[in-house]
Amino acid sequence: MATELPVLTAQDFASDQDVRWCPGCGDYSILAQMKKIMPSLGIPREQIVFISGIGCSSRFPYYMNTYGMHSIHGRAPAFATGLKIARPDLHVWVITGDGDGLSIGGNHLMHAIRRNVDINVILFNNRIYGLTKGQYSPTSPLGKVTKSTPMGSVDFPLHPLSVAIGCEATFVARTIDVNIQHLGVVLRRAAEHKGVSFVEVYQNCNVFNDGAWEYASDKKVRDDNVLELEHGKPLIFGKNRDKGIRLNGTTPEVVDLNNGVKEDDLVFHDEKAEEPTLAYLLSRMRHPEFPEPIGVFRAVDRTTYEAEVNHQTEVAREKKGEGDLAALFSTGDTWTVE
Repeated sequence: MATELPVLTAQDFASDQDVRWCPGCGDYSILAQMKKIMPSLGIPREQIVFISGIGCSSRFPYYMNTYGMHSIHGRAPAFATGLKIARPDLHVWVITGDGDGLSIGGNHLMHAIRRNVDINVILFNNRIYGLTKGQYSPTSPLGKVTKSTPMGSVDFPLHPLSVAIGCEATFVARTIDVNIQHLGVVLRRAAEHKGVSFVEVYQNCNVFNDGAWEYASDKKVRDDNVLELEHGKPLIFGKNRDKGIRLNGTTPEVVDLNNGVKEDDLVFHDEKAEEPTLAYLLSRMRHPEFPEPIGVFRAVDRTTYEAEVNHQTEVAREKKGEGDLAALFSTGDTWTVE
């Protein structure tokens, strides 16, 4: 007889640890929405694991009443990959930041994405190194003045979603820390996706980079600066819903729907497209030339890495039987060191 799972609440996912982020940090909002969506997934807490690297965001596992690991700088995707292969029944989350995930951890992140490991990667992007007190990060804009770039950064910034789409991520999305309803919906959709899900969260560091995303978060101006993606719908934005995006050849352009342009002339969003060209184009749209898209850019189905690896293991076991580690060590060429 099946055991009925207890009904959980957001509070059941809150640990007994004091949350140690700066007052006003955007991380609080992400944590709150994560705890809120968890009960709706119907997954027991003992089957959920949060893995992080190093950085302010990486405190996250301490604050979730689940299993978790605060791992090595940039290596959370590698830990998560190993865990998912060994325990494919677990629901695995990677919590990272623009520094942890895109600098020292860029290589690990790239390969976890291209392999389509069934993990959920949430990248907190505040365009700065917060934990180490305000150096520029891989997503800091060109010319950014920080403690490590007193004359302005000369590095061109990485665009996280462009990187993820270029690595063939099967689920790619963006949301904003203060847009709590949208944030919750995106986190839930990421959790429900089978395969790698990559979510960039515009997150404010009110101590070292306050207002980095103000154009996208301030209610007074965000409607003209943000485009909310909806599958099968035209790309329309603006406070009065009177602006849109159409293609001029292969180049997107902003058009005014009051000047004779029809909705049918606009680009229609297709998150299910196997070809990622449109998703990549959307990821390149940057303020102030364009409104910045939020929502799900891409959601396609592919076989997962751990399923293929474990299938190969089963095939090998059927053909050759159970392995013998001791026999393996003594097989083939051996040497005696005098």
